Amino acid sequence: MSKFRWCYIGAGSIARNTASNIERGEHVVSSVYSRSYEKACDFAKKHNAKAYATAKEAIRDCDAVYIATPHTSHVEYALEAMKEGKPVLCEKPVGVSERDVDTLISAAKENGVYFCEAMWTWFSPVALKVRDWVKSGEIGEIKTVTINYAFPGIMKPKTSRVRDPKTAGGALLDIGIYPITYCYNLFGYPDEIKCEGDIEDGIDVAERITLRYGETVCKLNMSFKYLKEDCTILGTKGKISLPLFHVAPVAKLKGENKKERFTGITDYLTEFNAVAKEIREGKKESEYVPFETTKQCMRIMDECRRQMGLVYPFEK
Repeated sequence: MSKFRWCYIGAGSIARNTASNIERGEHVVSSVYSRSYEKACDFAKKHNAKAYATAKEAIRDCDAVYIATPHTSHVEYALEAMKEGKPVLCEKPVGVSERDVDTLISAAKENGVYFCEAMWTWFSPVALKVRDWVKSGEIGEIKTVTINYAFPGIMKPKTSRVRDPKTAGGALLDIGIYPITYCYNLFGYPDEIKCEGDIEDGIDVAERITLRYGETVCKLNMSFKYLKEDCTILGTKGKISLPLFHVAPVAKLKGENKKERFTGITDYLTEFNAVAKEIREGKKESEYVPFETTKQCMRIMDECRRQMGLVYPFEK
């Protein structure tokens, strides 16, 4: 089977990281587009690809399109790719509101093409095993889920997309999407959402979110001001712990009469392999990250923003 050919829209850090990872497998970068043609040329040279001066030209030279630009431009490029009949893997979040997600899902259906949010956590066997443990009752009824996820984004320059209000920077959309999606994949849409956040210079630098599902309470803490990551799921008959939940190499279960340690790989290659396989099988929606997951998680984030009073400049 021939290698799967990707068009890269965007040539920044995440594009560089994914490209170097997926080229270890049966993937190649065939075309590249960036707002900076010089940057696209540099990227293309490193990956034996072709740089294009327009996104449309780059999109036409591939099997599928991978979008790795700031999330405020995801909708624009995804729509252009789908109108050209190309499958799309779009970095998370695929937009900045539920309206954006609806626009993209509608376009995928109208054009009859595959569309998927790039959420590598849920292509990982570790996250899938944790979901199996929870849903099969391995640790009984779930009482609490506590997830901490932080990285020192505040140390990045103000020109960085993660700190720029004009590119919808901030902790919620950049890192908060991971614990929110984790809880959604375990329990669905919450009965109650409560969010308190800290806003500085037009972005949210931290938030504390509580999601309630009947008797189950999920407490999520995100921040740009320190470095921390862990997840603990406590049930009536035991607990599950992950030191690194969003890129987990291991999950540990401790039950009343059972201990289990599950290991696996969370990486871009696993994600891109699964997506390429789904596309080659003719699927239009991913089994790993279905449309409804993307839509409902964005709805949760919309509600968190509403409660924080967080409005981006382009929304005013």
